[in-house]
Amino acid sequence: MKILFVSMPSLHVVRWIENLNASGYELYWFDLLGKGKLHTKISIQQITDWKRRKVPYIKGEYFLQRKFPVFYNTLQPFLEVTANEKLAQILNEIQPDLVHSFEMQTCSYPILETMQKFPQIKWLYSCWGSDLFYYQNQPQHESKIKAVLSRIQYLHTDCERDFIIAKKLGFKGRHTGVIPGGGGFHLEQLLPYSQPISERKIILIKGYHHNVGRGLVLVKAVQSIQESIQKLGFKVVVFGAHPIVIEFIKENKLPYEVHDRHGLAHHDLLQLMGKAAIYLGNSISDGMPNTLLEAIIMGAFPIQSNPGKVTAEIISEGENGFLIENPNDDNAISNLIIKVLQQSELLPKAFEINQKIAKERLDYAVNQQKIVALYHQIENDTCE
Repeated sequence: MKILFVSMPSLHVVRWIENLNASGYELYWFDLLGKGKLHTKISIQQITDWKRRKVPYIKGEYFLQRKFPVFYNTLQPFLEVTANEKLAQILNEIQPDLVHSFEMQTCSYPILETMQKFPQIKWLYSCWGSDLFYYQNQPQHESKIKAVLSRIQYLHTDCERDFIIAKKLGFKGRHTGVIPGGGGFHLEQLLPYSQPISERKIILIKGYHHNVGRGLVLVKAVQSIQESIQKLGFKVVVFGAHPIVIEFIKENKLPYEVHDRHGLAHHDLLQLMGKAAIYLGNSISDGMPNTLLEAIIMGAFPIQSNPGKVTAEIISEGENGFLIENPNDDNAISNLIIKVLQQSELLPKAFEINQKIAKERLDYAVNQQKIVALYHQIENDTCE
């Protein structure tokens, strides 16, 4: 079977594709956004550096693209080679059995026109993060989402919630199951970084604060109980911090260790999670957060927002973590942190539960079997 992957360059995409290293399939990757190559050792033909101008740049194009995107989209085919044009060329040349796109708005919308012209080619779409939950009720997105869902035959999600949403939006194809967006995790490699619970004295905060992230609310929640945290000997570390979060910490002279959006390599973050007693993540929209899964694996007690009840699919309230029901209520969040600090028995109990979840649901070998089986099923469907 020939598989054409369509995505942005991403660690999660690389990890997913590498599950097929021994599959015998012909693998191709289309760099839809023109961002560069995938860094992987497996054999995959990468289609990159494809963007070409048809006419020299015209003054005002960028303004039109930002302010009048719909109008610009009608002009774009006259100005440059579009993703749809390039994809049509690729499909004619390699004739894949399956196109697998990751993410909806930037990696599936742009190829819909061409995929509708090649109805014989199977289409698998991996739903990421806020793809459906956040955009489903926005008029400018709802019709596009429905159009993609009506064309795809296969849907992969990282939570049950998004499959339910997809069905409500008209998806009638096959759900390939709930699998973490980047595949599984090599638990045995991460084990050495996990410190004993009794030695952990870090409260770790995800500092994303943008259209959906609410990291600043977490910082304010921790600030309000700063005295109690210091008395108990805990250190606060913020990672992935957006500028608004960094500025707030500076202005209030908070004694936190702060890493900006590119301040920590993924490997370093995992090691930090293995030293953390508590992990805090907060947003108004997300899928099953990868950082939450990593915190669970590394043994940090998770306190995580629960948009659309997605986090409740893996966290049982008060047993292996706490759920943030209102992502904008810093007072309620600070109360959850105090509960954990005051009830020391919560940490070892949650650790045991989460280690079991990690082995049964997040382990690399477990998820690799699911991923390989997913493509085998599609291959069988294609041969029928």
